Amino acid sequence: ESGLKGLKWVEEVKKDYPLVCIAEITEIRFLESMLKSIDILQIGSRNMQNLELIKEVAKTKKPIILKRHFGASLRDFLGAAEHILVEGNFNLILCERGIVSPHTHRATSRFILDIQAIPALKEITKFPVISDPSHATFWNKWVSPMALASVSAGCDGLIIETHPNPKKSMVDPLQPLNFKEFTSLIKKIRNLAKLFGRKVI
Repeated sequence: ESGLKGLKWVEEVKKDYPLVCIAEITEIRFLESMLKSIDILQIGSRNMQNLELIKEVAKTKKPIILKRHFGASLRDFLGAAEHILVEGNFNLILCERGIVSPHTHRATSRFILDIQAIPALKEITKFPVISDPSHATFWNKWVSPMALASVSAGCDGLIIETHPNPKKSMVDPLQPLNFKEFTSLIKKIRNLAKLFGRKVI
């Protein structure tokens, strides 16, 4: 399968470069294969309540990114997170990636990034909170402002998709930034972070 081929490529690259690799796991049957080369396992939004998958991934004790489902309240989100903690895995990163709403500004905007969830999660948990403006907006022109808003709200990290030629991207061609846009955004993020006395790697 294409995913397993990708894991072999990751293994080859990591022989020469000290990379930290993150990958989404969608099915338990792929878990053992991913453990060799993947450093952080991601539970996607659509699997946020797949408790059997969550439990098995948690047992590995590897760091986990748990993405909030687009229809989940913060209580639902934290309830899913508890299933990771129950397995004794506290290497948890919470990710806000947008919620559904009956009103959006354009048809291509699938979700609304819940900026308020960032300070709320940081107030009631001790886990890192990251934001995914790429998947939330589904529109590359909105990624930068939502990324900056997330930094202002106190997020600990961002998931931002980039591609040398977004129009030729095989997946979600409307949301990646090109390399020039990505570089510009990173500069803005670093300048903004300085205002809050924070450092961006």
